[in-house]
Amino acid sequence: MLYTIEVRIELKKGVIDAEGETVKKSLRLLGYNVDGVNTIKVYSIKINAESKEKAINEIDEACKRLLANPVIQNYKISVK
Repeated sequence: MLYTIEVRIELKKGVIDAEGETVKKSLRLLGYNVDGVNTIKVYSIKINAESKEKAINEIDEACKRLLANPVIQNYKISVK
């Protein structure tokens, strides 16, 4: 069966989000009154698997091996 899996990857608490800080500074320079900007990567992945659980397990393995850096990032997997 074909499943669409969404993976959201964000920096762990305490890790500096350099891209988010740069965007925040730029928005402030443009006159926007923003307090913070956080960057989040979102992947939408289509995968063929025998079951929803197997699809999630495969994508979880892909996150651990490639998509996310477990030292500085957290990720969340959801089925759409």
